[in-house]
Amino acid sequence: MIRQLSGEKRCQTRGRGLVDVTSPINDWLAHSGLQEGVLTLFLQHTSASLTIQENADPDVLRDLDNFFSVLVPDGAAQYTHTAEGPDDMPAHIRASLTDVSLSIPVFGGRMCLGTWQGVYIFEHRTSPHIRTLALNFIGE
Repeated sequence: MIRQLSGEKRCQTRGRGLVDVTSPINDWLAHSGLQEGVLTLFLQHTSASLTIQENADPDVLRDLDNFFSVLVPDGAAQYTHTAEGPDDMPAHIRASLTDVSLSIPVFGGRMCLGTWQGVYIFEHRTSPHIRTLALNFIGE
């Protein structure tokens, strides 16, 4: 019988960079008792995003962060939205270029990720934040 389950996870970031949230999501799935279906993740913020990325070599995560720092620099003269600091408008642009939601198949009660894949919150602000991740699972 098909069921639907919803929940949320709050995740602490340390400032700009990527935070692996694969384990907390898999723990949530394990406690659901559901085995197969589709998991939708939605990050409820406009200055951070979600991504599936390599989880083996930390250089990949650093290189991604460095690339976005060059692509969308802090404090550029063309930004008019500066009320929350020089990193805020770049954070909004970075979030627009990436995803705030993901749909992931679930088999055997776990996300069907590849061997070297993990789910990450990509924090685009320079200061730490608590980010809320909405989870919705449809399956059995």
